[in-house]
Amino acid sequence: MNETDTSDPAALRAAMVSELLEDPITSEAVAAAFSVVPRHLFAPGEALEVAYDSNTPLVTKTDPDGTALSSVSAAHIQAVMLEQAQIEPGMRVLEIGSGGYNAALIAELVGPTGSVTSVDIDPEIVARAHTCLQVAGYGQVRVVRADAEHGVPECAPYDRIVVTVGAWDIPPAWIDQLTGRGRIVVPLRFAGLSRCIAFDRSGMGLVSHSYRLGGFVPMQGAGTYSESLVPITGEATLRLDGPHPEFDIPALREAMHSPSIERWSGAAFDLPDELELFVVTSAPSVPFLHAGQRLVDQGVFTPAVTYGTAVLVEGGSFAYRTKRENEKTDGWESGVYAYGPRAEAVADRYLTLLRRWAADHRRRDAARIEYLPTSTGAPPNGWYARKRRGVVAVTWP
Repeated sequence: MNETDTSDPAALRAAMVSELLEDPITSEAVAAAFSVVPRHLFAPGEALEVAYDSNTPLVTKTDPDGTALSSVSAAHIQAVMLEQAQIEPGMRVLEIGSGGYNAALIAELVGPTGSVTSVDIDPEIVARAHTCLQVAGYGQVRVVRADAEHGVPECAPYDRIVVTVGAWDIPPAWIDQLTGRGRIVVPLRFAGLSRCIAFDRSGMGLVSHSYRLGGFVPMQGAGTYSESLVPITGEATLRLDGPHPEFDIPALREAMHSPSIERWSGAAFDLPDELELFVVTSAPSVPFLHAGQRLVDQGVFTPAVTYGTAVLVEGGSFAYRTKRENEKTDGWESGVYAYGPRAEAVADRYLTLLRRWAADHRRRDAARIEYLPTSTGAPPNGWYARKRRGVVAVTWP
């Protein structure tokens, strides 16, 4: 892109929309909204080419150690969620987590007969979003300071609730403030991972319409959650959400420094986010293994562990997924590395999961994800994760 283009917001905006068309933007309405909302006005001080980079989140507030507390999400993930939401003219929409830009996009989608309410717990973020919306010409958006755990009842009910912060649970107020045919799009954390899930109402609970990969700055206030971190060594850690079973850490540490075995499934490796979801919801208490680059350089682990990889643990043995090129399996084949005295057994368990997924569930939206409030009664059969106010249940039809 030449210098003239990078100094012209309209040209940069058009280029961003062109890049987003077809994937993830698939509707004319969402494309039109992205084409008119001036993203750079919600990122004062940022270079224009940064503001209009479709994969760059724009951090608006950090804590003293530099951790992001608030941001304008990357345009790509905003487009994903707005397509999931399927917002129509005239709808009433609640946005949880204020940045301003996404609320302006929603305002374009609901049009003059709809309404948009945006809520955030941080007074600085609320003031910033309000100012940016006014400057950009979206003064009709209502920006409210409140703990989103309670929603915004005075503007309810809502046809859509779009959550732009990472949530560990779904508060009862969100469901209560949703219309009978409403939809919640939320980056929900469970089983050690996060997915942007479009939930539709189903009786007293919610059932997934679609889900996509995506993570956000964690929610503050009453909805705050914390992870469980279980160090194996100073450079290798198991990470889980919520309570965890007891691990034999000395045995795992010993296994980690013993020779590993490598086994291959003969099954295709594809759609890694879908495969990962299947693995962690098909076995009890599957943690994620994280390790530093030094252990990779020493040959203890593969680079997958630097990002975190789902690991099956059996006593003092464990296994995690890998891949290799193989034309017979559509280009890539899945496999495992396993460690410890029961390496063969835990490798076989993992390989069985890899083969089942490739044979039966190798597609988008293969899982059915439900949220069932505690008030609905006993937990469901199959895999589920307990939350404060309910359970997340995952099945693979």
